[in-house]
Amino acid sequence: MLSDRPTIAERVIETGTRGEGGDKTLEIDQAAEDFVFAELKKLHDAGARFTAISEEAGTVDFGSSDVLVVIDPIDGSVNAKRGLPHHALSVAVAEGATMADVVFGFVQDFGPNEEWVAARGEGATLDGIELDCSIGERRTSDGKLEVLGIESADPRWVVQSADALADTAHRLRAIGAIAVSLCQVAAGRFDAMASLKRCRAVDAAAAQLIVREAGGLVEFIAYDDPLAAPLDLEPRSPVIAARTETGLAGVRRVPAWP
Repeated sequence: MLSDRPTIAERVIETGTRGEGGDKTLEIDQAAEDFVFAELKKLHDAGARFTAISEEAGTVDFGSSDVLVVIDPIDGSVNAKRGLPHHALSVAVAEGATMADVVFGFVQDFGPNEEWVAARGEGATLDGIELDCSIGERRTSDGKLEVLGIESADPRWVVQSADALADTAHRLRAIGAIAVSLCQVAAGRFDAMASLKRCRAVDAAAAQLIVREAGGLVEFIAYDDPLAAPLDLEPRSPVIAARTETGLAGVRRVPAWP
Protein backbone atom coordinates (compact mmCIF):
# COMPACT_ATOMS: atom_id res chain seq x y z
CA MET A 1 0.00 0.00 0.00
CA LEU A 2 2.78 2.42 0.92
CA SER A 3 4.83 1.56 -2.15
CA ASP A 4 1.76 2.43 -4.24
CA ARG A 5 1.86 5.90 -2.63
CA PRO A 6 5.57 6.77 -2.78
CA THR A 7 5.31 10.58 -2.74
CA ILE A 8 4.66 12.96 0.12
CA ALA A 9 1.81 14.52 -1.86
CA GLU A 10 0.03 11.15 -1.93
CA ARG A 11 0.74 10.28 1.69
CA VAL A 12 -0.41 13.54 3.32
CA ILE A 13 -3.99 13.24 2.04
CA GLU A 14 -6.48 13.16 4.92
CA THR A 15 -9.83 11.39 4.97
CA GLY A 16 -11.52 14.38 6.62
CA THR A 17 -12.32 12.43 9.77
CA ARG A 18 -10.63 11.70 13.08
CA GLY A 19 -9.91 8.20 14.30
CA GLU A 20 -11.17 6.89 17.62
CA GLY A 21 -7.71 7.70 19.02
CA GLY A 22 -8.37 11.39 18.36
CA ASP A 23 -5.88 12.13 15.56
CA LYS A 24 -6.75 13.24 12.05
CA THR A 25 -6.92 10.15 9.86
CA LEU A 26 -4.68 9.95 6.82
CA GLU A 27 -5.74 7.86 3.84
CA ILE A 28 -2.67 5.69 4.44
CA ASP A 29 -3.77 5.13 8.06
CA GLN A 30 -7.18 3.99 6.89
CA ALA A 31 -5.81 1.80 4.13
CA ALA A 32 -3.36 0.12 6.52
CA GLU A 33 -6.14 -0.55 9.01
CA ASP A 34 -8.35 -1.97 6.25
CA PHE A 35 -5.62 -4.49 5.41
CA VAL A 36 -5.31 -5.54 9.07
CA PHE A 37 -9.06 -5.90 9.53
CA ALA A 38 -9.33 -7.98 6.37
CA GLU A 39 -6.91 -10.44 7.99
CA LEU A 40 -8.80 -10.32 11.29
CA LYS A 41 -12.03 -11.13 9.46
CA LYS A 42 -10.37 -14.20 7.94
CA LEU A 43 -9.37 -15.36 11.43
CA HIS A 44 -12.89 -14.75 12.70
CA ASP A 45 -14.39 -16.66 9.78
CA ALA A 46 -12.02 -19.53 10.65
CA GLY A 47 -13.37 -19.65 14.20
CA ALA A 48 -11.29 -17.19 16.23
CA ARG A 49 -13.18 -14.99 18.69
CA PHE A 50 -11.75 -11.75 20.06
CA THR A 51 -12.18 -7.97 20.32
CA ALA A 52 -10.04 -5.62 18.24
CA ILE A 53 -8.92 -2.22 19.53
CA SER A 54 -7.47 -0.06 16.77
CA GLU A 55 -6.44 3.58 16.48
CA GLU A 56 -8.86 4.45 13.69
CA ALA A 57 -11.82 2.05 14.09
CA GLY A 58 -11.87 1.98 17.88
CA THR A 59 -13.26 -1.14 19.57
CA VAL A 60 -14.69 -3.79 17.24
CA ASP A 61 -16.37 -6.94 18.55
CA PHE A 62 -15.36 -10.17 16.82
CA GLY A 63 -17.29 -12.40 19.20
CA SER A 64 -15.44 -12.35 22.53
CA SER A 65 -13.93 -9.90 25.00
CA ASP A 66 -11.66 -12.57 26.52
CA VAL A 67 -8.94 -11.94 23.94
CA LEU A 68 -7.94 -8.42 22.84
CA VAL A 69 -6.06 -7.58 19.65
CA VAL A 70 -4.52 -4.11 20.00
CA ILE A 71 -3.53 -2.48 16.71
CA ASP A 72 -1.71 0.61 15.54
CA PRO A 73 -1.93 0.37 11.75
CA ILE A 74 0.91 2.90 11.32
CA ASP A 75 2.90 3.89 14.38
CA GLY A 76 4.84 6.94 13.24
CA SER A 77 2.27 8.27 10.77
CA VAL A 78 4.10 11.61 10.50
CA ASN A 79 7.23 9.72 9.44
CA ALA A 80 5.26 7.68 6.93
CA LYS A 81 3.64 10.69 5.31
CA ARG A 82 6.97 12.56 5.15
CA GLY A 83 8.89 9.59 3.75
CA LEU A 84 11.05 9.27 6.88
CA PRO A 85 12.31 5.77 7.61
CA HIS A 86 10.76 4.58 10.87
CA HIS A 87 7.03 3.76 10.67
CA ALA A 88 5.56 0.48 11.79
CA LEU A 89 2.58 -1.82 12.08
CA SER A 90 2.10 -2.78 15.73
CA VAL A 91 -0.14 -5.67 16.82
CA ALA A 92 -0.50 -7.05 20.35
CA VAL A 93 -2.64 -9.94 21.61
CA ALA A 94 -3.75 -9.95 25.25
CA GLU A 95 -5.63 -12.31 27.52
CA GLY A 96 -6.78 -9.51 29.82
CA ALA A 97 -7.29 -5.77 30.08
CA THR A 98 -3.82 -4.41 30.93
CA MET A 99 -0.27 -4.30 29.62
CA ALA A 100 0.63 -7.16 31.95
CA ASP A 101 -1.85 -9.36 30.09
CA VAL A 102 -0.21 -9.04 26.66
CA VAL A 103 0.94 -12.48 25.48
CA PHE A 104 2.11 -11.71 21.93
CA GLY A 105 3.69 -8.67 20.30
CA PHE A 106 4.51 -7.96 16.67
CA VAL A 107 6.12 -4.80 15.28
CA GLN A 108 7.04 -4.48 11.60
CA ASP A 109 9.23 -1.42 11.00
CA PHE A 110 8.82 -0.64 7.32
CA GLY A 111 11.82 1.73 7.14
CA PRO A 112 14.65 -0.78 7.69
CA ASN A 113 12.22 -3.68 7.04
CA GLU A 114 12.71 -5.22 10.49
CA GLU A 115 10.32 -7.68 12.10
CA TRP A 116 10.18 -7.76 15.90
CA VAL A 117 8.23 -10.57 17.60
CA ALA A 118 7.71 -11.71 21.18
CA ALA A 119 5.59 -14.31 22.95
CA ARG A 120 5.23 -14.22 26.72
CA GLY A 121 7.71 -16.57 28.36
CA GLU A 122 9.34 -17.47 25.03
CA GLY A 123 11.70 -14.55 24.41
CA ALA A 124 11.84 -12.02 21.59
CA THR A 125 13.31 -12.06 18.09
CA LEU A 126 14.46 -9.59 15.47
CA ASP A 127 14.08 -11.00 11.96
CA GLY A 128 13.91 -14.47 13.48
CA ILE A 129 17.11 -14.14 15.53
CA GLU A 130 16.69 -14.29 19.29
CA LEU A 131 17.47 -11.06 21.13
CA ASP A 132 20.15 -11.26 23.83
CA CYS A 133 18.66 -10.84 27.31
CA SER A 134 22.10 -10.27 28.85
CA ILE A 135 22.72 -6.94 27.13
CA GLY A 136 23.18 -4.20 29.71
CA GLU A 137 23.59 -0.50 29.15
CA ARG A 138 26.46 1.69 28.03
CA ARG A 139 27.46 4.71 30.08
CA THR A 140 29.92 7.51 29.50
CA SER A 141 32.82 8.23 31.84
CA ASP A 142 30.64 10.64 33.80
CA GLY A 143 27.98 7.99 34.35
CA LYS A 144 25.37 9.14 31.84
CA LEU A 145 23.43 6.77 29.58
CA GLU A 146 25.18 6.85 26.22
CA VAL A 147 21.99 6.96 24.11
CA LEU A 148 18.47 7.78 25.33
CA GLY A 149 15.50 7.66 22.98
CA ILE A 150 12.76 10.22 23.51
CA GLU A 151 9.25 10.24 22.09
CA SER A 152 6.45 12.83 22.05
CA ALA A 153 9.31 15.27 21.44
CA ASP A 154 7.28 18.48 21.35
CA PRO A 155 9.88 21.29 21.77
CA ARG A 156 7.96 22.67 24.76
CA TRP A 157 8.19 19.36 26.62
CA VAL A 158 11.82 18.88 25.62
CA VAL A 159 12.67 22.32 27.03
CA GLN A 160 10.84 21.63 30.28
CA SER A 161 12.62 18.28 30.61
CA ALA A 162 16.01 19.58 29.45
CA ASP A 163 17.79 19.66 32.81
CA ALA A 164 16.76 16.13 33.72
CA LEU A 165 17.64 14.88 30.24
CA ALA A 166 21.07 16.52 30.46
CA ASP A 167 21.67 14.85 33.83
CA THR A 168 20.59 11.43 32.51
CA ALA A 169 21.82 11.10 28.95
CA HIS A 170 24.93 11.81 26.87
CA ARG A 171 22.99 11.76 23.57
CA LEU A 172 19.31 11.85 22.61
CA ARG A 173 17.59 10.19 19.67
CA ALA A 174 14.00 10.92 18.61
CA ILE A 175 12.73 8.34 16.12
CA GLY A 176 9.11 9.51 16.10
CA ALA A 177 7.45 6.14 16.70
CA ILE A 178 6.95 4.83 20.23
CA ALA A 179 6.79 1.16 19.26
CA VAL A 180 10.01 1.44 17.28
CA SER A 181 11.82 3.30 20.06
CA LEU A 182 10.86 0.59 22.53
CA CYS A 183 12.20 -2.03 20.14
CA GLN A 184 15.54 -0.21 20.04
CA VAL A 185 15.77 -0.74 23.81
CA ALA A 186 14.94 -4.41 23.30
CA ALA A 187 17.97 -4.77 21.01
CA GLY A 188 20.28 -2.66 23.17
CA ARG A 189 20.56 0.01 20.46
CA PHE A 190 19.12 2.49 22.96
CA ASP A 191 20.17 2.24 26.58
CA ALA A 192 16.73 3.52 27.57
CA MET A 193 13.75 5.45 26.23
CA ALA A 194 11.10 7.80 27.60
CA SER A 195 7.93 9.30 26.20
CA LEU A 196 7.52 12.89 27.38
CA LYS A 197 3.73 12.65 27.14
CA ARG A 198 1.09 10.06 27.89
CA CYS A 199 0.90 7.41 25.20
CA ARG A 200 -1.94 5.18 24.10
CA ALA A 201 -2.03 1.42 24.40
CA VAL A 202 -2.01 1.02 20.61
CA ASP A 203 1.41 2.69 20.52
CA ALA A 204 3.12 0.55 23.14
CA ALA A 205 1.25 -2.70 23.84
CA ALA A 206 3.22 -4.93 21.45
CA ALA A 207 6.65 -3.36 21.88
CA GLN A 208 6.57 -3.29 25.68
CA LEU A 209 6.33 -7.09 25.66
CA ILE A 210 9.19 -7.27 23.17
CA VAL A 211 11.36 -5.21 25.54
CA ARG A 212 10.49 -7.38 28.55
CA GLU A 213 11.02 -10.66 26.71
CA ALA A 214 14.41 -9.32 25.57
CA GLY A 215 15.49 -8.79 29.18
CA GLY A 216 14.61 -5.10 29.48
CA LEU A 217 12.31 -3.28 31.86
CA VAL A 218 9.19 -1.24 31.12
CA GLU A 219 7.12 1.05 33.31
CA PHE A 220 3.96 3.05 32.72
CA ILE A 221 4.72 5.72 35.26
CA ALA A 222 1.19 6.95 35.97
CA TYR A 223 0.48 3.68 37.80
CA ASP A 224 1.87 2.17 40.99
CA ASP A 225 1.93 -1.18 39.22
CA PRO A 226 4.25 -0.54 36.26
CA LEU A 227 2.21 -2.69 33.86
CA ALA A 228 -1.28 -1.69 34.98
CA ALA A 229 -2.00 0.67 32.07
CA PRO A 230 -5.28 -0.40 30.44
CA LEU A 231 -5.59 -1.60 26.87
CA ASP A 232 -7.90 1.08 25.54
CA LEU A 233 -7.71 4.16 23.33
CA GLU A 234 -7.10 6.83 25.97
CA PRO A 235 -3.61 8.32 26.49
CA ARG A 236 -3.14 6.94 30.00
CA SER A 237 0.53 7.19 30.91
CA PRO A 238 4.01 8.04 29.70
CA VAL A 239 6.08 4.92 29.08
CA ILE A 240 9.73 4.44 30.01
CA ALA A 241 12.03 1.51 29.32
CA ALA A 242 15.63 0.60 30.08
CA ARG A 243 18.04 -2.32 30.07
CA THR A 244 18.64 -2.24 33.86
CA GLU A 245 16.94 -1.17 37.09
CA THR A 246 19.53 1.58 37.49
CA GLY A 247 18.82 2.87 34.02
CA LEU A 248 15.08 2.79 34.62
CA ALA A 249 15.48 4.74 37.86
CA GLY A 250 17.44 7.40 36.01
CA VAL A 251 14.87 7.76 33.26
CA ARG A 252 12.08 7.89 35.82
CA ARG A 253 13.44 11.28 36.92
CA VAL A 254 12.76 12.78 33.46
CA PRO A 255 9.48 14.69 33.83
CA ALA A 256 6.58 13.93 31.53
CA TRP A 257 3.81 16.35 30.64
CA PRO A 258 0.02 16.09 30.11
